[in-house]
Amino acid sequence: MLTSCGSQQESGPNPDAVTIAHKFGETEVPADPQRVVTVGWTDQDFVLPFGVVPVSTREFFTKYNDYPWVKAATQGKGVTTWGADTIDFEAIAAQKPDLIFAIYETIDQQTYDRLSQIAPTVIQSSEYADEETPWDVQLLATGKALGKEQQAEDLVAEVEGRIDQARQANPEFDGKTLVVDFGPESGGHYLLPENDPRRALFTALGFKTQEVDGDVSEEKLDLLDRDVLFVNGATKEQMAASPAFSRLGVVRDDRTLYTTFESNLSGALTYSGPDALLYALDVLTPQLANALNGRPVADLADA
Repeated sequence: MLTSCGSQQESGPNPDAVTIAHKFGETEVPADPQRVVTVGWTDQDFVLPFGVVPVSTREFFTKYNDYPWVKAATQGKGVTTWGADTIDFEAIAAQKPDLIFAIYETIDQQTYDRLSQIAPTVIQSSEYADEETPWDVQLLATGKALGKEQQAEDLVAEVEGRIDQARQANPEFDGKTLVVDFGPESGGHYLLPENDPRRALFTALGFKTQEVDGDVSEEKLDLLDRDVLFVNGATKEQMAASPAFSRLGVVRDDRTLYTTFESNLSGALTYSGPDALLYALDVLTPQLANALNGRPVADLADA
């Protein structure tokens, strides 16, 4: 039987279990969990690098199993998914998990209690707003829960080392303002805020965030006109249909990068696990350098 905090009631202490602190208390995770279910939108991307393939995971991007780092981690088999709209407690329970991850999701106390009645459940720390846990913090929490803390530290060091190399090779990134315009193909413009994990890589590379975030109307597109613009969710041709957008200096000067939601790059920035970040670094770093150094920027629609 499970306690309300997700720990199993036992006759005595479990010396091999680990305890994970979170916003609703603590969860005791038994050693060597075999059947892992991920509930958070991106949690699967933080489990796979440890050689653990979830028995079930929440669907977010339908092409997740086609991403190259996912194919590599699952030997091309992918992961089994369940519908994304709501948390399907029955589907989760049917998998008989011995560990549930629900970190990258807005989990309230009632939802946490229901999940904990199924299996020990790891959610985010109280130190961060919902769905704003930094990638490295999420990775370390995941590794600890899986009993692979040293491997988690090594993965963080690997990604941070690659980021440091990119910054050293491109000192012009430091202090420049980069705007992420998210999902403009439908006619709207949503500027990602500083703490949104989907722009975390740009911040790590030294770029600053614009002063205003959230929805922006066509009449205020000058808010996009900073040092570099990253359009996530539309092609260059699609955006050219907007005269106001086309007049922006950052667009005219070819300091704008474009990718679609269907691209591996968009998926990498969204899921932000360690392998996804390494993939995004390889694609983005040379194109960001091109944008800031007056060189042609490649089409990233299929990157």
